[in-house]
Amino acid sequence: MTEYKSFLKKSQGYIEKQAKLTEKSDFIDNKLFIKHNVNRGLRDINGNGVVCGLTEISEINAFKKDSEGNKIPCDGELFYRGINVETLVAGYQAENRFGFEEVCYLLIFGKLPSPKELDKFNEILIGFRTLPKNFFRDVSMKAPSTDMMNMLSRCVLTMYSYDDNPDDISLTNILRQVLGMVSQFPTMAVYGYNAFKYYIQGDSLHVHKPLDEYSIAQNILHLLRPDNKFTDLEAKTLDMCLTLQAEHGGGNNSSFAMRVISSSATDTYSAVSASLASLKGGRHGGANIKVVRMFEDLKANITNESDGAICDYFDKVLKKEAFDHSGIVYGMGHAVYSKSDPRAEIMKKLVEELAVAKGMEEDYFLYKKIERLAPEVIADRRQIYKGVPVNVDFYSGFLYKLLDIPPELFTPIFAIGRMPGWGSHRLEEMANNGKIIRPAYIAVGKRQKYKSLDER
Repeated sequence: MTEYKSFLKKSQGYIEKQAKLTEKSDFIDNKLFIKHNVNRGLRDINGNGVVCGLTEISEINAFKKDSEGNKIPCDGELFYRGINVETLVAGYQAENRFGFEEVCYLLIFGKLPSPKELDKFNEILIGFRTLPKNFFRDVSMKAPSTDMMNMLSRCVLTMYSYDDNPDDISLTNILRQVLGMVSQFPTMAVYGYNAFKYYIQGDSLHVHKPLDEYSIAQNILHLLRPDNKFTDLEAKTLDMCLTLQAEHGGGNNSSFAMRVISSSATDTYSAVSASLASLKGGRHGGANIKVVRMFEDLKANITNESDGAICDYFDKVLKKEAFDHSGIVYGMGHAVYSKSDPRAEIMKKLVEELAVAKGMEEDYFLYKKIERLAPEVIADRRQIYKGVPVNVDFYSGFLYKLLDIPPELFTPIFAIGRMPGWGSHRLEEMANNGKIIRPAYIAVGKRQKYKSLDER
């Protein structure tokens, strides 16, 4: 045991004791939030976000107005630069081609590319794919991490040192950095996982170079699989996943983190690292892993898959008696959507197709049963002010499992998809040269008189 680890062991008792003091001194009664009219989580009681900015990048629509101007919940809609994502996905799927790169162009530049513009854009992305010389050896291999989001964040921050002009916040330089990370995220993530498998899990090490002729989705599967093999259905399904996760408004936690950090005029690598830290959280991008683990826990703890057995399980989850004891049914409900999450609705169709192809129909049907029953249990147990539809996390984890993507890469795949959205928000924030984002907090702590050390 090293000297530092020995110190940590000896200090654990003190830390645990002081943590209880911190818990007591930092707790704020919820009644005070109500008294001071503070919307926790920047959302009101109906789940509406506090408006703190304007954007042209994307739009989320969960309500429509009736003839009298009242807001009526509707099936959710998501627009990228004014284009409904359902028609966007349907458009390139009808042409049987990959679409994520086109979506990147749309989000970053505000319009759909012409064939010539898309070819040039792909050429630029291909050029950015190569990591700096010895990057894999010096960064990924020397200090492998058990958490791939930590590894990805470390790679991003290290890229600062390889950049000859990292602190230039002109739009031209930011665009170069954004395009670089859109291209390099897949390689960083998969190489980090390969190092983890080799050093920590003891598996064989395989490292493939990205291929110029492959799309981003194809290259992820090519880099990840030892034999480089994948089907067209698998690659196009992953491509669709990346598209659906590319952007979701400026108010989602990681994009808002990008706006907040960018408003301070810091460098791009620091801002992207902040978004990665946000996405890592179990309440944000890490939720899809939780859904898969909750599903496995359900199967292990029910004797049959009847409606009653499933409802009893989720009743225990809500009572903090089952799964991770958080009281959260992961993959259910959304901060904005009331009736349906359009991303989940699109994803569900391809999940069924892939589940049939992989011989995992039984798991798919159980997911469908959970989708039907869990909202009923939540509505019965909790005071809710809007619907509880399944969100994109509910099916994305299962879809990744069908694609043989390891759980360690679930959230990094989300980050790969979201990078063009983050980049778009950084560019929009910097283009408008606004004020630093600095909200207010109301101090509710009691004032104290200072006492000298010997008086305490």
